[in-house]
Amino acid sequence: REDWVAKEFPLTIMLNSQELATLLCSPKDLKYLAAGFLFSEGFIETKEEITGMTLDQDRGVVSVEVRDEKKLAQESFLKRVITTGCGRAIAFYNPADIDGVKEVDSDLQLSPLDVFHLTKEFQLRSEVYRATGGVHSAALCDTEHILIFEEDIGRHNAVDKIFGKCLLEDIPTADRIVITSGRISSEILFKVAKRNIPVIISKSAPTDLGVIVAQDLRITLIGFARGKRMNVYAGERRLQS
Repeated sequence: REDWVAKEFPLTIMLNSQELATLLCSPKDLKYLAAGFLFSEGFIETKEEITGMTLDQDRGVVSVEVRDEKKLAQESFLKRVITTGCGRAIAFYNPADIDGVKEVDSDLQLSPLDVFHLTKEFQLRSEVYRATGGVHSAALCDTEHILIFEEDIGRHNAVDKIFGKCLLEDIPTADRIVITSGRISSEILFKVAKRNIPVIISKSAPTDLGVIVAQDLRITLIGFARGKRMNVYAGERRLQS
């Protein structure tokens, strides 16, 4: 029988006419990916900083023009190739960056039943994963429903696509929940904190530094959310009994 495989696509991000990075990704929602990547890596903070964005799908290039050039340190432009996200080849930040990230401020509460309901819906949405077994998924949710869902061969890319859509379409993220299929590392926690998201859930495990970052930034971190089971590693105060 035929076996479906996930597509892998190199996307080069040009920032103010300079080559910034090449992401190995799934060839869908590439403008969202570029915007989310630039936000997550600290090159932009708002949509208003973007003065232009064009995508050449055939060449695999997205060109972004931004207003605030003082943020664009020359040493950042090293033509970096960033792998599919199960360990990035090179990241733009390190654990010391926690000093510049604010604690998440949210009164959101959810129950274990909310978690189980959302993770079940999340699994049902993962069409490309069921067909290929070769992609990660990410979702933005409230306590009842999935609001945005993305899939990509890279776990970082899937999350960046979510945040890129929120940025470009003015979708609020405060008091929302992120679900991811991948492990929860410190890098993912930094992305979530920058959007003031109080809860992250995964069917996979967190890293030890991920747990420390979640505790320091007051993020509720739930791992191994499968069926009617889950492990709460940080921020249990947001879970109703």
